[in-house]
Amino acid sequence: MNTATQNLRIQKNIAAVSIFLFIIKIIAWYITNSVAILTDALESIVNVIAGLIGVYSLYVSAKPKDIDHPYGHGKVEFISAAIEGTLITVAGLIIIVEAINNLRHPHQIQKLDVGIYLVAATAITNYIAGTICLNAGKKSNSLALIASGKHLRADTYTTGGIIVGLVLLLFTNILWIDSAVAMIFALIILVTGYKIVRSSVAGIMDEADINLLEKMVNTLNKNRSVNWIDLHNLRLIKYGPTLHLDCHLTVPWYFNVNEAHHEIDALSGLVRQQYGESVELFVHSDGCMEFSCAICSKDTCTVRQHAFEKKINWTMENISMNHKHTLIS
Repeated sequence: MNTATQNLRIQKNIAAVSIFLFIIKIIAWYITNSVAILTDALESIVNVIAGLIGVYSLYVSAKPKDIDHPYGHGKVEFISAAIEGTLITVAGLIIIVEAINNLRHPHQIQKLDVGIYLVAATAITNYIAGTICLNAGKKSNSLALIASGKHLRADTYTTGGIIVGLVLLLFTNILWIDSAVAMIFALIILVTGYKIVRSSVAGIMDEADINLLEKMVNTLNKNRSVNWIDLHNLRLIKYGPTLHLDCHLTVPWYFNVNEAHHEIDALSGLVRQQYGESVELFVHSDGCMEFSCAICSKDTCTVRQHAFEKKINWTMENISMNHKHTLIS
């Protein structure tokens, strides 16, 4: 099973779980008449909608490349995450409004113990599902799964806060506790929603993933071949679960096509070993110039014109430059 298909299967299961948990919360609200549980159920509506959107986005993302989409359909995941983050934010605002309304017009709650058991069961299920979804998303670089996982985990925290409020209410009968706790965790939801929207916008705008790029630069430095004289013009773009890597690799000028291609294969193999087969590489090979001798440590070179002076350590800054490295200022 390929990565895209596996992600789609996970998201389908998440959508099914969200629908089931929403029904459980509605039952808990009907039994208890608790506005806190009602707000939690309203937030679960967002889970259901977001889950279905996630299924569709991963279905589109899994489609093969075509003439209209030469880089694939992975960017739809950023749109899905943006919608989901927006829905989370709206849910947080709704919870705050409902909590304030309940403070102004409190009402009696019944069968609270039964409601606590039901809501606690949904919280545990949500956390497990969210963790599975988040881990799978990080492993496959799927923003849609990461967004769903964060959403489910955020819903767990909200539900946990509501449970705390319900337990306190059960023992103290202080009605405003219910609304106060709900408002606190609504703020957590708002922060989560903002972060998801921010990540999706960054993906749509092809913003560089600093952590991913730093990890890749460290890997290249540690496993650098003596024939890799220079690496520059590196760009890393994420399209759903697929990473697209473009770069220019400088090799000895006297290498024939097959020898240069061998070095490109070695570079590609190193990257795929680190990030899996979901990486597409477009590597352009350059021949070294006379000024490259100063940074080339290849001691078996028979055409060297200048002595080796210093090896340039690749960094996120210099590896992204669109010209070859040199010691000449």
